[in-house]
Amino acid sequence: MKRNFVYLIIFALAVITISEMIGFQSIPIGPFTVSLLPLVFAILITMFLGFKIFRAGFWKKVYSDENVHFAGKYLLFIMLPLMARYGADVAPQIRDILEVGWVFLIQEFGNLGTVLIGLPIAITLGLRREAIGATLGIGREGELAYISEKYTLESKEGRGVLSIYIIGTLFGAVFFSVFAPILLDIGFSPEALAMASGVGSGSMMSAASATLAARLPEMESTILAYAAASQLLTSFVGTFTMVFLAAPLQQFMYKFLIRGDK
Repeated sequence: MKRNFVYLIIFALAVITISEMIGFQSIPIGPFTVSLLPLVFAILITMFLGFKIFRAGFWKKVYSDENVHFAGKYLLFIMLPLMARYGADVAPQIRDILEVGWVFLIQEFGNLGTVLIGLPIAITLGLRREAIGATLGIGREGELAYISEKYTLESKEGRGVLSIYIIGTLFGAVFFSVFAPILLDIGFSPEALAMASGVGSGSMMSAASATLAARLPEMESTILAYAAASQLLTSFVGTFTMVFLAAPLQQFMYKFLIRGDK
């Protein structure tokens, strides 16, 4: 176990070094420009080397079950310094944030989008009880805890939320780092996109806001502050939105869309 852990640390440092050497890259695609952070390259490298065809020798030790369990268990602690940094970014912009405070509250209703849009699509694709876990939210810790307590993770609902949790962990940061600058090129306000970055996931928020800040360095402090404030609010108010609005709405829609399902 200790030796495998050392291999994990060496591998992580190597990936970080390579990703930082690649640096921030902008790729023009038609009228849009896709911006890729070193974080994206780090995720892609680790995902690619995690394929079974590479699971031999050194890579087998890096991707051992013990290391995978360790990384998942302590990911939250690794994110804490980043969250502290974003918390510090809020203070200098607190006056501007308070002036548009009502917008931050209204944006929380966006959490209902996964139910209003995602649930019908999931049912159309053939999901049933799994759709309840998969569309309650973006499948982060809050949704995971709620579904776990109400249905258990061994249930169909539990499999649904676990699937989204895994997909979000693997692809969430990559998607947000690519999607945010595309919306910026379409004409969305940087402030609005910064607010929208706070979806309840630290890695997704960091990827989106950092990409926006890299594209608009003159607005970096504002973007990071708005994203951090939105993230903090989502982590708090989003829980009540999920329990008292999203979950009842989801049950009503599910019964309407799937009559007679048990």
